[in-house]
Amino acid sequence: MELDLTDELTGVADLRHQVRHLRWFKSSFRRDAALIAEHHGVVLKIDDRRLTEVFLNWIEAFNRQKSYAALDRRDFTLFAAGLLLREFLRVRPVTEADPRPTGAAVGDAWSSSIVRFWPEGFLYTNYCLSVLSAVVQQEFGETLSLAKCADDLRLWWSYRENVREDPSMAIAFFDKFVGEEPNWRVPDSAESRAAMRRATKKLFAGQGLLGH
Repeated sequence: MELDLTDELTGVADLRHQVRHLRWFKSSFRRDAALIAEHHGVVLKIDDRRLTEVFLNWIEAFNRQKSYAALDRRDFTLFAAGLLLREFLRVRPVTEADPRPTGAAVGDAWSSSIVRFWPEGFLYTNYCLSVLSAVVQQEFGETLSLAKCADDLRLWWSYRENVREDPSMAIAFFDKFVGEEPNWRVPDSAESRAAMRRATKKLFAGQGLLGH
């Protein structure tokens, strides 16, 4: 999966805070939709009211669990991106407006087949991955590597079916796409994440709170 928006976002100063501003969030999301439309020949319609709802729901969910960033800031950054994806899939602000135009440009074969299969889900996921990739570069000096399964159409079938029943499952699939250990049981709980459990155990051990 190509994350074209990432190249543009890495030059945005203090990106992790910028994305928490509604106007910037909306404009960057619309930019990613335009890039995907251009590269894959899909026409996507964005409901502005619902897009605002996505943002407000995400900020509320983010603030409820942001204390866990003190345990493992990098893992909480991944989790926060997954929370955003959950809200996209819960509120669904995007619809495909028209069929693919004849002769439209297409990107790589795998991504194009996923876009044809689920254009809205591809956009939501691509945006969250693009923002995460840029933030990881800025904050941690790392290049985010996607797992091979991120281009596996069979996994996307499972992804779409599962999030229709429970949008929180998007967080677990998102972790899988970036090569992290998914929490399939309670994906929307920061404290239940493997990295957070390890960080908590290490903290308690350092304070002598664990039994010998």
